[in-house]
Amino acid sequence: MSINHKLVLGIDFGTNSARALAVDIESGKEVATSVANYPSGINGILLDPSNPLLARQFPGDYHYALEKSLQFLLARCEQKGYRRKNVVSIATDATGSTPIPVDKKLQPVAFKKKFRLNLNAQAWLWKDHTSAEEAKEITELIFQRQPEILAKCGGAYSSEWFFSKIFRCSKIDEAVFQNTYTWVELSDYIPALLCGINDADAIKRNICAAGHKAMFNSKWGGLPGKKLLGELSPSMANLRDTLYEKTFDISSEAGKLSRSWAKKLGLKEGIPVAVGIIDAHVGAIGSGVREGTLVKILGTSSCDIMVHPIDSPLEDIPGVAGIVPNSVLPGFIGIEAGQSAVGDIFNWFISTLLEKKQNHHLKLSRDAAELKPGQSGLLALDWNNGNRNILTDPNLSGLLVGQTLQTTSHEVYRALIESTAFGALTIVNQIEKHGVKIKSIINCGGISQKNPLVMQIYADILNRPMRVTKSPETVALGAAVVAAHIGMKDSEEFNSIEKVQDRLCELKQTVYTPAKENNDVYKQLYTLYKKLHDSFGIANKKIELHTVMKKLFEIKNSTN
Repeated sequence: MSINHKLVLGIDFGTNSARALAVDIESGKEVATSVANYPSGINGILLDPSNPLLARQFPGDYHYALEKSLQFLLARCEQKGYRRKNVVSIATDATGSTPIPVDKKLQPVAFKKKFRLNLNAQAWLWKDHTSAEEAKEITELIFQRQPEILAKCGGAYSSEWFFSKIFRCSKIDEAVFQNTYTWVELSDYIPALLCGINDADAIKRNICAAGHKAMFNSKWGGLPGKKLLGELSPSMANLRDTLYEKTFDISSEAGKLSRSWAKKLGLKEGIPVAVGIIDAHVGAIGSGVREGTLVKILGTSSCDIMVHPIDSPLEDIPGVAGIVPNSVLPGFIGIEAGQSAVGDIFNWFISTLLEKKQNHHLKLSRDAAELKPGQSGLLALDWNNGNRNILTDPNLSGLLVGQTLQTTSHEVYRALIESTAFGALTIVNQIEKHGVKIKSIINCGGISQKNPLVMQIYADILNRPMRVTKSPETVALGAAVVAAHIGMKDSEEFNSIEKVQDRLCELKQTVYTPAKENNDVYKQLYTLYKKLHDSFGIANKKIELHTVMKKLFEIKNSTN
């Protein structure tokens, strides 16, 4: 029996795969999901053994994963009685900043035979940190010329972001740069691909990536100007001519589904495709973000998202990753912060140091859960991939203090979890210090779904209840929320993102509640964490560290 309910599709282009979700917008039910891994490199990432900071992706993998994930998804919908022709709209999200060098026809430079194996011609994945020096140059220049720009991105420009990566390419690979017409964020490339757009000047750029990663703001006329970029290099000035003057939020269409993709997928030609958005930001939408809610997207890295009404005063927040109007919900200022490694730290410890399989997480978590706070005598800094916020410094590294000859692997594992929670607390404190009240915290992403130990430690350290989204595909669900609004905005039930969130977004019944006795110990450990944080992370800080190890022993002994 055929089900004639309308479907919307959300597709999430993550770090290692594309995940697609179909939602029945009449019942609010998640009908089917699918995953397509990127086939190239190691877990979809092109690496350079001589440079651990490098992380690229072959753009062709996005084409492959888009088709594969949607074909699998739609087949599963058909198995449940749904018709492909009942899909009314599509929305996508992607990692960011992940810029791709393209020609005038929007073809990635990596598709050209002579550049196919050139790592600089590929997509520069968000976690590529090869541009640290370029980020420093950009920060110093803007600080001298237009410091108000830096104030909206936490006081420093990051090596993870758009212009740092492009500036780096211009320095190290003239051939790639000269064969590039412009650079396009992955979150803009995918909607354009679905719409069959073959003119790089015709695509709609999303305000989320433009504002949080490329310094776009109407207060200074959009992107940094040609004259300013020209002080970096003539090639950067020339690039400015191929970029954009206008951006769009998620209430806008990127275009209509092309005939080619409609035929390939068995969908109706001309259904609306939403303007793109960064994965973490749409994950916040899928979590039901509202004013006063902090959404933590916990995966390989973490991203913290809040929204604040545009018509309400908001002071600049030093150290956050961005303060951008309309970047998450229309009518609200999006606030972004985060940590450049969370799950990556746990995976590194298990797969690289212990040389164990990924399922070893379960054993370590069980053993670590038996420990009391402070019982290991260990304290770590969570900077194994640099510090995104609030220090914005990729040239920092991880640290583990308190090891003895009796230290065990599950003790280290717990200390690493605690370090990421201490980093999260540092961000929360900074945001609230500057006048943004955090009333609740919602968590989404794989870690929040799979690891109760992490959630309980976060609750104990942040001293706040931790809620978790019901959907295991919250990011793709956020994209589906956007698709529902785009496809049904003429209906009163769907004419705002918030109404669609109320319809589709749910939280689990389980709430991780902080234990006072644990928080009392963690307050002592956090004081020591902050000493390490400020000593190693802030220049010219004179902090006495002599007592740190001794205090760790004292706390450890008190747990016996």
